[in-house]
Order: sequence, then C-alpha cells, then structure tokens
Amino acid sequence: MKYGQFCPIAKATEILGEKWTIIILREILMGACRFNTLQRGLGSISPALLTSRLKSLEAQGMVVRRKVSGQKGYEYYPTEACQALLPVLISMGEWGLVWARHNVLDEDFDVDFLIFYLERSVDPSKLIGNESVIRFKFTDLTEQSDYWLLVKNENIDLCLKDPGKDVDVYFTCTIRTMHDVWMGDRTYRDAIKSGDLYVHGEPSLTRNISSWLRPSIFGESKRAPLPAIDRPI
Repeated sequence: MKYGQFCPIAKATEILGEKWTIIILREILMGACRFNTLQRGLGSISPALLTSRLKSLEAQGMVVRRKVSGQKGYEYYPTEACQALLPVLISMGEWGLVWARHNVLDEDFDVDFLIFYLERSVDPSKLIGNESVIRFKFTDLTEQSDYWLLVKNENIDLCLKDPGKDVDVYFTCTIRTMHDVWMGDRTYRDAIKSGDLYVHGEPSLTRNISSWLRPSIFGESKRAPLPAIDRPI
C-alpha cells in the first residue's frame, strides 16, 4: 500500500495500515512470539495471511524472526521500532474506549479470546504454593462452559476438561461480566454484590483478586459509559 505522499502519517500507514497488522503487533508487544500463540490471540486470521503479514513486518524492520533451537518453527520478537509503538497502541485503545464502544457487539465477546487474556494476566508469583487451579464457569454457554487454568511454578496451561485437581478459586458468571470486571468497567465487589459474579475459594486469593489476576492495561483508563444491557426480570 503506497500513498505517494511525504506525510509521516501516510508513511506510517504504509507499514501499519494493512488489515490485521496492528492486531498482530499488539500480540507481539503483549509477549506472543510463537506462531500458534499469535493465532490464539488473533482468532479468525488464516495461517497463510498471518505468515504473509509476519514476512511483511520482518521486511519492514518491525519484527525479527529467530529459529527455535532444536525445534521446528520460529519465534518473532519486536524490534526497537515495534516497541516504540506500544504507547501509540495504548492511546488507540484509550481512544476506542471513549469513541468506539458503541461498535462493540454481543458477538465480540468471544470466550476463547477472553480466556487467552485471563491466562496471560495471571501472576504466578502472587499465588500460593507451586501449583494452583483456577476454574471459570460461564453460565451463558451451553457447550464448553468450563475452563481451568493450571498454574505450576511459572507455567500456565489451559485445560478444557477437568484436570482432576483441587480448585483454588472458582469464578461463575457470564462472559460479559468477566469481561467487565477484568477490563475495569466494574469492580469485583460490585459484580459479586449484584449477584452477577460468584467467586468461591481460598480466602487469601478471593479477597484481592486483582493482585494475582492482573487487570487489563486499560483498567484505569477513561471510557464512555457501558451500553445498556437488558437483564432478565
């Protein structure tokens, strides 16, 4: 994509303006470096298109590709130019919270994407012992409503079936409610008090959830009011 203009906005858009490019860079800047991990954070992108975009970003000096030692495949790391985009992307997100929230549709609340970011937000150093199990049950799902995060030392694994271990913290709510408390639209206290969220487990963990389940980087950002939600009577 070439605009034929010397304007720096035009030149930046020549690198960043292709579909998926900004979202790919978001994932890389959030720590994703393996192809499969990038796909988890990107959802519906095809492997062929992701490969194409990564090659383009490498050619533009935005990412560096490194062979995984002793394994098949590559890892992708942000260059200095890419890292300099982080405050820009945060500003875009903050703009979106104020001016684009009306575009958020029910189908945008994707459980796989939410779980991926919840998994990424767990701080193992704030949990108790070497192994913890966190279970999420989403009451608005009929298929695959339960998800388990198995935290062992510094590793976090997603389980779609009961791992057969004692659960340290249970969350029971809708996808929207979990999104709202993690994003900072509501407090855990408010969601629990209203009955929208049920939390049960080790008291030392349930008393201060945000200490080990880090909130979104937009948790304290200014935002437009949430759209009205029709609640059952």
